[in-house]
Formats: sequence, structure tokens, C-alpha cells
Amino acid sequence: MTFSRRFLPALGAGLCAAPAVHAQPRFPNRPIRMIIPFAPGGGTDLQMRALCHAASQHLGQPIVIENRSGSSAILGAIALANDRAADGHLLSQMPSNVFSYPLTTRNPPYDPLRDFSWIIQITGYVFGIAVRSDSPFQTLAELIEFARTHPGEVSYATTSVGGVPHLTTERIAEHFGVQLTNIPFRGGTESPTAVLSGTVTAMSGSGWAEFVRQGQMRALCVWAAQRLPAFPEVPTLKELGVDIVQTGAYGFAAPKGVPAPIIATLHDAFRRALTDPAHLAVLAAADMDVEYLGPEDYAASVERTVALNRSVLGRLGLLAQ
Repeated sequence: MTFSRRFLPALGAGLCAAPAVHAQPRFPNRPIRMIIPFAPGGGTDLQMRALCHAASQHLGQPIVIENRSGSSAILGAIALANDRAADGHLLSQMPSNVFSYPLTTRNPPYDPLRDFSWIIQITGYVFGIAVRSDSPFQTLAELIEFARTHPGEVSYATTSVGGVPHLTTERIAEHFGVQLTNIPFRGGTESPTAVLSGTVTAMSGSGWAEFVRQGQMRALCVWAAQRLPAFPEVPTLKELGVDIVQTGAYGFAAPKGVPAPIIATLHDAFRRALTDPAHLAVLAAADMDVEYLGPEDYAASVERTVALNRSVLGRLGLLAQ
């Protein structure tokens, strides 16, 4: 093929004017940081480490764990809200307090409905109500009946005000028309200690399972959809007539604005990691199940959770003014 002399300059000009095409950098192109807003060695830390190790094999980059405990487990959420890069290399596990803390605080440091890109929901904690093994209360019905005839005398330990254990226990109390007194403690180990020492009547949430196995505590109910294989004698709330299923499900997120292809890459890698045998073994040891939700369903679940928290906190008079 030949070109006329008149066409060649035009062809050259056209080539010069064509926009340069740059290949998009591969994601991830460096290690990913995963914030876990709890201390090393706890149940969430062990589960997330197993999951991240499996996911790193699919992503081709290591996932570096950063433990940032304290401040009601919201330090990871704050870090995401302040991340300007929004390139998918910073992630955080998002516990239930992330959804209630902004509702109880003036000028909150983030908005759970606007500041995050939700990636995947993973699993949920084993929640329930437990008492000391020598407690006079053999069943939840007995505890509730005592609370009805002795207003204000039944106390329960939780890890925070406004968290899932607190709000769920208040929903249970509302269902039965009784008053239960929340006593919040700082860490997960303090609630069982308070029960065993007799400081409180019961504890709500997680952290009681091993004490039940050892015979030091008695579980009165679990909040899962069905009885736990590890505790087949313990009824669910639904069996006791309370229409509540609550596991404190959690997953992780990235900062708002992370491009959709990156969200998809992260989701797919962690979705595959969920069923890694080492990760499933960690879940089984903690009596936890996979509770998977993809990005859209996870975001919708967050909206429902925030709305429910707002309603319960409003009834308790705990919404920020």
C-alpha cells in the first residue's frame, strides 16, 4: 500500500494528536493494610488473620495486620474516613460499634452510611446471655420473672453502651416488659470476670462460651437462628418467643471512592478465602459460621442496622442531641 505525498503529513498530524493510552497499574501493587480494631490474640484477630492469609494468596500481595484497639473499636473506621488515597490498599474490619457510635456522639468522626465502600460481610459472633453456674436462674424465664418482681435488681455486663449486646438486651427487656441494668466494661475479658465475681447478675454478648464449657457459667439463651452444635441444650431467643436473631455480623470496608473494579477484586479474593480450610477451622473453634454478604447486600444490611440502632437508642434516650 502506498500513500500520496498529500496524505502523509495529515497521517502524521493525526498520530501526534491521538491521546496517549496508559496501562492502569495492577491492583494490588503493594502490600495491603488491614486494620483490626482489637488487641492481638482475641477471637476477631485470629479469625481475620486466618482470612487475610488465605486472601493474600489470591491477591498476590501480603496483607499486613495493624491492631488498633481502644476507643470503642472505631479506630479503623476513623482511619478509613480520613484516607485520601482511596486506592484499596487500606481496609478495616468493621465491628458493630461502628454503626452505633456516631448516633450517640456529637460531631462524630465519620458517617457509616456515606464514608465507606463496603466489600464483604464475613461472619458473626456467638451472642447470648449467661450467668454464673451457681446462679439461682436456670432459665431466661426465671431471670425475667425475678426482674419483673424486683425492678432494677438484675444487672448485666456488656462491653459498651450502644453496642449490639446492649441494644439487643434492651430489646429483649422491652419484649418482656422488664427493666434490666446495663453495666458496661472496657474489654471482653472483664464481663465474664464481673459475672464470676458476683458483681453483676449476668452478661450479654460473647465471651462466655469457654466458661460454660468449663462449668463456671450457664448459658440461658443464644441469639442465633438455631441452636449451636457446641451447646445443643441452650435455646434460641426465637424458641423462647422473642423474634430476634442477632449474631453481631461483621465484615470489612475500604474508604469511600475506591473504584468499583478494585472493590470487585478485593471481594472476589476474600470470597474465595472464606472457604479456605484453615479459616473454616478457626471459625469452627469459635462456634462461628460464615455469614456472607456481597458489597450491595452488605451496604443494605448496614443501612438497616443503623436504622434499628437509631430507633432503639432513641427509645433509651441515648441519641446525641
